[in-house]
Amino acid sequence: MKEQQVIYVLSDSVGETAELVIKAGLSQFKSGDYKIQRIPYVEDKGTIDEFLQQAKLNSSLIGFTLVNPELRAHLNKRAAELDIEAIDIMGPTMDAMERVFSDQPRLEAGLVHKLDEDYFKKIEAIEFAVKYDDGRDTRGITRADIVLIGVSRTSKTPLSQFLAHKRFKVANVPIVPEVDPPEELMMVDPKKCIGLRISSEKLNGIRKERLKALGLGDQATYANVSRIEQELEFFNDVVEKIGCPVIDVSHKAVEETANQIIRMWQSRQ
Repeated sequence: MKEQQVIYVLSDSVGETAELVIKAGLSQFKSGDYKIQRIPYVEDKGTIDEFLQQAKLNSSLIGFTLVNPELRAHLNKRAAELDIEAIDIMGPTMDAMERVFSDQPRLEAGLVHKLDEDYFKKIEAIEFAVKYDDGRDTRGITRADIVLIGVSRTSKTPLSQFLAHKRFKVANVPIVPEVDPPEELMMVDPKKCIGLRISSEKLNGIRKERLKALGLGDQATYANVSRIEQELEFFNDVVEKIGCPVIDVSHKAVEETANQIIRMWQSRQ
């Protein structure tokens, strides 16, 4: 039985990129029993020399991703001296980019992994905003970074999604006179809550357009001025009781309001 061939994968990060490239190459070969041994977080020449010696003894192949030019040069030089086949996965790519972009690489290990973490944080925040939209689950109030409160049609949902793309976990709660505000809303830090205020005239216009879009008459109670003023009065009572900051969104775009919220959040950190 043929002895299993070992392929060493060295990296100054976790080594996932190098291993995936090696596996992609191996998939093109029909025969052969291969074992990949990953050596992550390589930070010194001694570690490189140790596994070069093992590769020499086992007649092995080495694949590596090292962004440090000194370590990369050392591995390439020693591999050539020992007659070991070494695949520099990252080096030629960065060298070509440096020539084309006329820019210097950052030479920081693990940036792909950091980008992945950032991506998953955004996805988590988006899922959070969907789950805790429109007060459907009040548990989100205590778990959120930001809690938006306001009457219907004050852009709570679009704001939640916009802020989620900025990695903020946002819950939003509708304020309706017939429904008592959730107890959780009175328990969280008032600075975490943002009230969204709007003028009765602006809200009346928005709600009329909404009713038209739904194929309904604009005389419905939803767009009635006296009803709107009742809702806004109740909203003012709630935010005063909570003691939270309020933003007037009457003439603001979603992006403008979101940026103001982000600045407020950053000033508290």
